[in-house]
Amino acid sequence: MTETLPPFEDTTDFDNADRGFVGSLVPGVVKDGDGRVIWDNDAYAFLEGDCPDTAHPSLWRQARLCARQGLYEVTEGVYQVRGLDLSNMTLVEGERGVIVIDPLISTETAAAALALYKEHRGDRPVTGVIYTHSHGDHFGGVRGVLPHGAEKDVPILAPAGFLEHAVSENVYAGTAMTRRAAFMYGVGLPKAPDGQLGVGLGAGTSTGTISLVPPTVDISRTGQEETVDGVRIVFQLTPGTEAPAEMNFLFPDHRALCLAENATHTLHNVLTLRGAVVRDARIWAHYLDEAIEYFHGRYDVAFASHHWPTWGHDNVVEFLSGQRDLYAYLHDQTLRLLNEGYTAAEIAERIELPPALANSWHARGYYGSVSHNSKAVYQRYLGWYDGNPAHLWEHPPAELGARYVELAGGPAAALAKARVYVEDGDLRFAATLLNHLVFADPENREAKEALAGVYETLGFGAENATWRNFYLRGAQELREGVTGDMVDMTNPEMAMALTVPMLIDSIAITIDGPRAWDDELVIDLVVTDGTTGAGARHRLTLHHGALTHRQIAGPPRTPAGLTLTLAKAQLLGLLAGGTVEELGVATEGDPALLPRLFSYRTKPDPAFPIVTP
Repeated sequence: MTETLPPFEDTTDFDNADRGFVGSLVPGVVKDGDGRVIWDNDAYAFLEGDCPDTAHPSLWRQARLCARQGLYEVTEGVYQVRGLDLSNMTLVEGERGVIVIDPLISTETAAAALALYKEHRGDRPVTGVIYTHSHGDHFGGVRGVLPHGAEKDVPILAPAGFLEHAVSENVYAGTAMTRRAAFMYGVGLPKAPDGQLGVGLGAGTSTGTISLVPPTVDISRTGQEETVDGVRIVFQLTPGTEAPAEMNFLFPDHRALCLAENATHTLHNVLTLRGAVVRDARIWAHYLDEAIEYFHGRYDVAFASHHWPTWGHDNVVEFLSGQRDLYAYLHDQTLRLLNEGYTAAEIAERIELPPALANSWHARGYYGSVSHNSKAVYQRYLGWYDGNPAHLWEHPPAELGARYVELAGGPAAALAKARVYVEDGDLRFAATLLNHLVFADPENREAKEALAGVYETLGFGAENATWRNFYLRGAQELREGVTGDMVDMTNPEMAMALTVPMLIDSIAITIDGPRAWDDELVIDLVVTDGTTGAGARHRLTLHHGALTHRQIAGPPRTPAGLTLTLAKAQLLGLLAGGTVEELGVATEGDPALLPRLFSYRTKPDPAFPIVTP
């Protein structure tokens, strides 16, 4: 099938990406306190050249757009800093200062973005912060704009459920997600025509200090209005769309609409390749449709937390309608085909977008893709299993690989057969066969190099930036081994933002169940508020290898083996390896129970292998 693309002579996106330019950060490099480069937008200067053979021309075009860097005026009183992290920081001027929307990933890039704004607009204090949703690139840099202590006088607005979902994504499954994110975002790949070009949603991810200040104002309903520093804001709650907790909002006096990450200039992910809770494409389309009607006639420009704005009310309606139809079509056609008996893999091969959507630049699969999004819709409704008994209890990769290699006639024969598939242009099966060989014989350097070459070729041909990064990072690790390049989510302030139940859950997911099968213990944590001494009692029960907990109101019905009375900071100290004696924790009962419980904790390896056993 010959691929058709929208017309490259249409420069509307480039015109909009450059519109309102005020000034850029020169050089476009941000360093941390130790001088380590945590963001380098200048590394993408090569994108101004012609598209090489090592890149898909559509992705090259998108990468050029995402590499724009600087401060831009969206409309009077509304500015965006783009190109200083994966996401945009938006700044809305109020009566006394400026409201910051989505303070990037790292405190260092957020501080640089705010400094760039102040350089051109004056030294205005931050008088409000808004998190549009619960993903780390929209809150992690908050301490770069809101120093310690400043939050006492600055409202922080977020959609209801923000903290819970921010924790579940960044803490509970954080190690695995962070490891896979290194592949998705191409962390460690060179910024080059044969390396990382961006991620489709932006240029890349900064690698600085992550922070989190809990919200002080929950947005809990559509139609809720708040005034921050004299600026009126009208909210639309959109849970379950691009994030479990997310919201759009209107600045009626500026006639400007913020679309969070619900509508950007790409087909987004229904399920990201790094892993996440599967999103609901049906409800996503519903809320985009609701936004069209709810905000109709009240804006002249719409902007999002990624990419560039869209100006003109009718243009925004057309854009939102296309984005709405994109997710609705993927949802409905996947359901139609699965109800006809097709599996996820089969649906991904059959489904294609209507020409009107396929020929819209904003609907191209730079970040999400039709292929893996249709699989995600299938997973949401039917799960991982396709109904075929042969797939119910398959061997894991290493054992399966050994059997495939044996069937092929041994390692040398399997490698020779894979090379035939490469020569015939069937790279997909060559990758499958070589992957089996590598998992059966991980020390086979010839097989690893052959697989790396296949991954590299697949990456160079991918229109989707995250597919490209996965393929190229896979090739890199086959050749060089696992590197430690990844975002550090262990900043103590992340832990400080967690509630006590969340902290206990973070212990529970580290318990080595089999080692704890035969143990049983009960520990009460009476966590005081640090001022009145009053505290909530949380009962931890280890039973059958599972650590569960509940909050107890009033005197406990049965005694605990150990009761600890402590402040939250002391609890964090215990989790970090301190002892009750060192931290001055009051104890009642058997003090040996706590180290006994903690002896079952494990520490995951954040550099676990992916492309090898």
